Amino acid sequence: MNKHYTQDEKELILNQYLCGDTITDIHRRSGISRSTLHNWINAYNENSNVRKPINMGDYNKLKSHCAKLENIISILKSAGCTVNAPLKERYAVIKEMSDTYSINTLCEALNVAKGSYYNHILRNKNENTLAAKRRAELTPVIEQIFNDNRQIYGAGKIAAILNDRGYHVAYTTVASIMHENGWFSIRSSAKTLYLQNKSRKENILNQEFNPQRTNEVWVSDVTYFKYNNKTFYICVIIDLFARKVIACRISMKNSTQLTKSTFKIAYESRNTNNELLFHSDNGSNYISKTFMKYLNTLGVKQSFSRAHVPYDNSVCESFFGNMKREELYRTNYKSENELKESIKKYIEFYNSERPHSMLRYRTPDKAEADFFNNHATIVTSN
Repeated sequence: MNKHYTQDEKELILNQYLCGDTITDIHRRSGISRSTLHNWINAYNENSNVRKPINMGDYNKLKSHCAKLENIISILKSAGCTVNAPLKERYAVIKEMSDTYSINTLCEALNVAKGSYYNHILRNKNENTLAAKRRAELTPVIEQIFNDNRQIYGAGKIAAILNDRGYHVAYTTVASIMHENGWFSIRSSAKTLYLQNKSRKENILNQEFNPQRTNEVWVSDVTYFKYNNKTFYICVIIDLFARKVIACRISMKNSTQLTKSTFKIAYESRNTNNELLFHSDNGSNYISKTFMKYLNTLGVKQSFSRAHVPYDNSVCESFFGNMKREELYRTNYKSENELKESIKKYIEFYNSERPHSMLRYRTPDKAEADFFNNHATIVTSN
């Protein structure tokens, strides 16, 4: 016989789900079938006229993801190499920073396969082994042959030259040493690189997030937030120097018009007489002919993140994470106007009241004011 549950019992179960427990966890604890739980949740969603409480499971996942992004940003800022450095250099940085950060985070930040790093450690755990000594002996010889021949020869030709010189080395060993040091024959990719360079969207910024003055580099991105079964797209532009949000627009469509109107607000409100670099992802609204032509007429140079590499635009990613954690996910909005007004007020708070660790715990407004005051002092003294 099916058990009948009281309304209080149902509400207790629903509260557990809304606080982050999964249906599987509730089923195991209570013994209530999954289908029954699904029916209760669906009925609640259909009958409820108020905004649902935050699912704490999703909140905690987002919090963990944001913390991971912050660690990755810290790694990239303090690492002694970039993600484009030879693999050997990135291995050394991972080993050096492994006491502070997890291997998973370090490998992800420096674009290194975790399995490759562990194989590297295993292969080199005893530097006094015969194989390690052999690799150490061959590495400078391979480098010299590679560079003396204008970086044209691949592992096969270099292995043949080494064997002619009496080294008796296998092709796979040469290939492994060359790959580890980032030595690749230009022949295999010359045409591909040529064609790519003609059409690619170049990453000029290259994760250099600390310009020397205001209005030197602006970064932009679009995020979304769902309210009342509608999706709102939020576009911001940040001046990297002081991490200040200088423009924001909200729209029901993620379109070229959204990014263009946001840029227009920023451009008309700032003194942009100097050369300006504008960095974004490769979204269609940033690479559309209309938008790119508009920036070109203003003399603004564009820079683009690499595909699937959010860390190339981590400042915007970090801002959106903070805004969602500190404002959007914490508030039950009563209207669309209230949502839009809260975003506006949060940006004002972020710029004028919220200290930023990268600015030596000054606010963006204070950091920018200090820059202009120092600049004015220098001009007066001259």
